[in-house]
Amino acid sequence: MTPYILYSICVILLVISFMKDKEKTKLALKNGFKSFENVMPQFLFIIIIVSMVLSIVNPTTISNLIGPESKLFGITLSSIVGSITMMPTFVAFSTGDSLLKSGAGYAQVGALISTLTMVGVLTFSLEASYIGKKAAFYRNLIAFLFAFVVSFFVGGVLG
Repeated sequence: MTPYILYSICVILLVISFMKDKEKTKLALKNGFKSFENVMPQFLFIIIIVSMVLSIVNPTTISNLIGPESKLFGITLSSIVGSITMMPTFVAFSTGDSLLKSGAGYAQVGALISTLTMVGVLTFSLEASYIGKKAAFYRNLIAFLFAFVVSFFVGGVLG
């Protein structure tokens, strides 16, 4: 029901915007479509990789590695994988959902998504060029440690 309400609101606002200024609305739609074109290949690639991994790795293995019973080991493993992997946030959430359906624990998925969105091992050098190596290191370290805090809260509330 909620998606229908949100889509209806979007359509109504689009019509209002179009009536107010046709040129700006057309430009906004054109820019939105370009952004969609830029994100879609990356999104599809990650979805294909996740699907292949989930089809190869059985739910028992996922449950053993990052299931609710894996506790701190699973949280640490998820945090390390999330720190190294790079994907857009909206893909991280759908990946987390797939992992939960395959037997992963809430705390472990919370750690994975937190590190996916906050820690960037692959982007460290770029980040360091803007804010300095020391600041980039501490920002990533604090974000990594914060992922453990998040995972314990998520595991405590949902697990």
